[in-house]
Amino acid sequence: MFEATASRRQFFRGTGMTVGTLAGLGLDLKPARAAAENLKTKIHGAKEYASVCPYCAVGCGQIVSVRDGKIVNIEGNPDSPISRGTLCPKGSASYQLAVNPNRLTKVKYRAPFATEWEEKPLDWAMERIAQLTKKTRDETFVEKWEGQDREGKPVQKTVNHCAGIASLGGATMDNEWNYVQLKLARALGLIYLENQARI
Repeated sequence: MFEATASRRQFFRGTGMTVGTLAGLGLDLKPARAAAENLKTKIHGAKEYASVCPYCAVGCGQIVSVRDGKIVNIEGNPDSPISRGTLCPKGSASYQLAVNPNRLTKVKYRAPFATEWEEKPLDWAMERIAQLTKKTRDETFVEKWEGQDREGKPVQKTVNHCAGIASLGGATMDNEWNYVQLKLARALGLIYLENQARI
């Protein structure tokens, strides 16, 4: 099998020829410099906050630049031990998720037996979710379980279960969020607990 070897002199000669050819063809770094200057101007005077990418459960670090209460830039955080400043394509585009004129700021709601959707504010939706959660828990809560022991004697145990609500955690949530969600679910007495990452 043929094995290609190059001396140091040949390597530098080849590199010099490549750079010279590209320069002769009009390769210019001015646009890259201009983009860097534009970014510098864009985040000038902005306050930087360390954050975590909202997409998957890897938890890549991000730096969110905020000026006058508005996000002006999101980039990878080089101090993150997880991603060391790198972001995947979705994480790199998270600025478009946060700052987007097409982002929904209201919920679509269709009342029972209705045929039309109507827009409702987010505060209304959160209040409705809380009310329905409490109503369902109150209706399906079981404080005591009654059964029989091995000898057939009646036995009663405190269970504090709510079988009318289930909790499904998402794979995009990090460990901390899943921990808090699980704590809330157990406090409500939920027994049907699952996570999308395991399914």
